[in-house]
Amino acid sequence: MVSKRVIKELKAIEDASGCYSATIVNDDIFHWEASIIGPDDSPYEGGAFRLDIRIPSDFPIHPPRIRFKTKIYHPNIHFTGAICIDILQSQWNSTWSIEQILLAIISLLTDANPDDPYNARAALYYREDREKFNEIARYWTKKYSI
Repeated sequence: MVSKRVIKELKAIEDASGCYSATIVNDDIFHWEASIIGPDDSPYEGGAFRLDIRIPSDFPIHPPRIRFKTKIYHPNIHFTGAICIDILQSQWNSTWSIEQILLAIISLLTDANPDDPYNARAALYYREDREKFNEIARYWTKKYSI
């Protein structure tokens, strides 16, 4: 059964203009591919990043699974694309929309949490040598973003 909430969520993203978009993958309403734009004044500026979104059939009781498909250098993003963000884990609330999650991920790109890393080396550089971190993140953005 297709969730009316999922359809409403996709419509809200389609109607929005800005730094994100989403489309259905293979006519499966529970599988989306999203794109986000790297925020200005960040090492991700000028990059576009693809995300894979898997929505559980019991959404919004359980959160969607979201991972980066585009390689990105960030303390809270694993090399596999897994994202360490509390709203997709311990702080999940059924009132969160997928659009709000995308905005939170974009915000994470400008305000990392190096104290809860998925990429320990990136977290170390982020805390102790921000210039080196920014240099590597900009390089990865130029090399891998779409």
